[in-house]
Amino acid sequence: MGSDHYFSASPSSSENLRRIRVSLAGRDVEVTTAGGVFSPDHVDGGTAVLLANTPPPPGGGHLLDLGCGWGPIALSLAIDAPHATVWAVDVNERALDLVRRNAAELGLDNVNAVLPEDVPSDVAFRTIRSNPPIRVGKDVLHGLLETWIPRLAERSDAWLVVQRNLGSDSLQRWLAASLDRGYSVTRAATGRGFRVLKVRRHGTPATGTITLP
Repeated sequence: MGSDHYFSASPSSSENLRRIRVSLAGRDVEVTTAGGVFSPDHVDGGTAVLLANTPPPPGGGHLLDLGCGWGPIALSLAIDAPHATVWAVDVNERALDLVRRNAAELGLDNVNAVLPEDVPSDVAFRTIRSNPPIRVGKDVLHGLLETWIPRLAERSDAWLVVQRNLGSDSLQRWLAASLDRGYSVTRAATGRGFRVLKVRRHGTPATGTITLP
């Protein structure tokens, strides 16, 4: 692919549309993927670990899939929370087109697939779910998280999945050191070489963490 990465804004590689069958939110569905997006042939292992180790999303409000790719997290959120507004955010225009196509085919009219700058600045999220793009580099990744995690609503959680050998433990330490005392950072789950990190934004007064069933 040369310099063409899944986090490229406009991939130069051939689109090469393909249909795959996947299980999302307990439903077996068929979706469209393409070349030049993240994990086009299956649900990535880290995303699968995240989906298996997070609680059901809030039933309403705004929910965020940060770095959505072709949409497995966003589509799962939309299936589980049909009355919520799901924001699928990515810099890759091809990925956003795929999310829109897949949401339409699945009858999910509560998904907004948009560029980061197109999310209204006054929107606060009741949950953030992300398999973040680790390979963009530490500085870009940190900037991404510093931008979006503060947009959690009070008493809400962000859930991030990161491969252990790509720095999940150091990212956990950085988050804990960088966020103010209104947040807590914990390791919620481990599986298949991945860590699921939970970032809780507490309310006033502070709230406890939510334990997974």
